[in-house]
Amino acid sequence: MSDTLAGLEQQRTLLLNDIAALGDFRSGSITAIQGRCGKPTCHCHQPGQPAHGPNFRLTRKVAGKTISETFHTPAELRKAQREVQAFHRFRDLAQKLLEVNERICQVRPTGQEDLRAQKKKRPKPSTKKSAVK
Repeated sequence: MSDTLAGLEQQRTLLLNDIAALGDFRSGSITAIQGRCGKPTCHCHQPGQPAHGPNFRLTRKVAGKTISETFHTPAELRKAQREVQAFHRFRDLAQKLLEVNERICQVRPTGQEDLRAQKKKRPKPSTKKSAVK
């Protein structure tokens, strides 16, 4: 699109519409975890046997603490994958929106004629005498 003010504002409107159409999203990342259980007689402790898993978890930060969420069904996992993917799309759109807004701020007229019309008020000198000790 063009770098005219009208073109940039139109671009901003399109980005805002894209953000509004995202639907549900949440931050975090989904990882596959494999591990051994605590039962010493389980197959996972035998040499050459695979560990349990993969178990999928969503990990994210909430108020500075790491929260992990485990999915019990494949449907829950697919839903979370869609939501995390939508969050990544939101983050990309938000970055583009920021870039467009910065260009709008650079292109928009400053209104210098309004600033010249306003007179600068200077502080009046103090009429109080300083206390002498």
